[in-house]
Amino acid sequence: MTREISRRSMLKAAGVAAGAVGVGTALAPSPAAAAGAAYAHPGLLHTRADLARMAAKVKAGAAPYTAGFARLTANRHAQSGWTANPQATVYRGAGSPQNYTLLYNDIHAAYQNGLRYHVSGDSAYADTAVAILNAWSGKLTSLEGSADRFLAAGLYGYQFANAAELVRDHGDFELGRFQEMLSTVFAPLSDDFLVRHNGAVITNYWTNWDLTAMACVLATGIFCDDKAQVARAVDYFKHGEGLGAVKNAIPVVREDGLAEWLEAGRDQGHALLGVGLMGTFCEMAWNQGVDLYGYDDSRFLKGAQYVAKWSMGGEVPYTANTRAKGAINGWSGQETAGDAATVDPAMQRPIWAMIANHYTKRRGLSATYLTRIAAQAAPEGGGGDYGPNSGGYDQLGFGTLAFTRDRAADTSASPSPVASAAASGGAGGGSDARPQTGASPSASASPNAGGDLAATGSNDIVGWTAAAGITAVAGGVLFLRRRDRVRRDGAQ
Repeated sequence: MTREISRRSMLKAAGVAAGAVGVGTALAPSPAAAAGAAYAHPGLLHTRADLARMAAKVKAGAAPYTAGFARLTANRHAQSGWTANPQATVYRGAGSPQNYTLLYNDIHAAYQNGLRYHVSGDSAYADTAVAILNAWSGKLTSLEGSADRFLAAGLYGYQFANAAELVRDHGDFELGRFQEMLSTVFAPLSDDFLVRHNGAVITNYWTNWDLTAMACVLATGIFCDDKAQVARAVDYFKHGEGLGAVKNAIPVVREDGLAEWLEAGRDQGHALLGVGLMGTFCEMAWNQGVDLYGYDDSRFLKGAQYVAKWSMGGEVPYTANTRAKGAINGWSGQETAGDAATVDPAMQRPIWAMIANHYTKRRGLSATYLTRIAAQAAPEGGGGDYGPNSGGYDQLGFGTLAFTRDRAADTSASPSPVASAAASGGAGGGSDARPQTGASPSASASPNAGGDLAATGSNDIVGWTAAAGITAVAGGVLFLRRRDRVRRDGAQ
């Protein structure tokens, strides 16, 4: 598939290769990177140490883990013996014979059974998860529908990868076949969306469209040990032109320490979805040694605090903004958002425990609004606990069980050395992604501490070489081969 790589991205890659950019707190590559070793597994939303912590805490009867586990065991999706209903083609969007509810229900059943297996040790749950995943990888060949097919690819691609990561070492799991499904059915749609945006102008689609695609590209890249894919996802978070890039999703940073979330001008539900998706993206990257939580002076923290305060009924400012809409060389228009939307303080989504625990427990930072809203939402449930429609399945959930953690003794705010090695291609996976001794939280979080390439590791060179068409390296300069952009017309 042809991909467009921006000139800015190619120049950044050249700077890394030439050693012309300071890397500050960037993660050092491990010797295994050149050998092409795998990423740390399990290493998406949950590391091996995370899973061990959950099991130990529940076994000890520790709060609030027990309450979180009770939410899991009560969910109808978390029962062994769940029977999958795989389809050859999944449709999402008006005008098509929609059947995507079958997909997301089965994904959540696989994830919940996998998680329940790790906490309880009962192999029946692992067997059920594997049976669901194998059934789908043995039948699914395409995602179709309106533009909503891109949402299906993004949301269910990242969720599928996380469910499968929990049982990837199971003897009956068809790992290679599942990787092929992710790489040929889900990731290409998400990758294509970030390049072409369904033939529309770059701001036509709201932030969440990008974030779903970004989460899919990152999760499938890690699951399939595709360094180029991971590098593209991380770079888009930092420098993408679409509304999902962190500085476009959170465009205004205020002196009070809060930062405005773009989709607050749309509605509360979509703003909550966006915070959950960006948190998911940051957590998956963190577990491979890439610190995006702290990127650009912890911009995500400021945006999440803003949405948390607003969602609890607090007054927040909102700067009017206008985005262009329409297809390239086709219909056009614009939409202006001038105020934050009306909120329902009772609306809950299972997104807060992960984010609050990262900033307050891993980093030791104060995050008043996150702490308060996470407490209100606890114990968090998962798919099926927040309504029967697709919105209730947009997050995997169970954060009280999965992400509650004790405060780290060292809050230097860098991913663990084992995770760092994994991010550079090294083997690992047995370590909790706790901070390592080194930089202070402010230094790690500063956008200028290491330049734009901080915390990405040297495998960006490998990734961007493959994606950008780099043909040769001579005298510290990379010679780049430009690829033409291919546009999809007929955007909706």
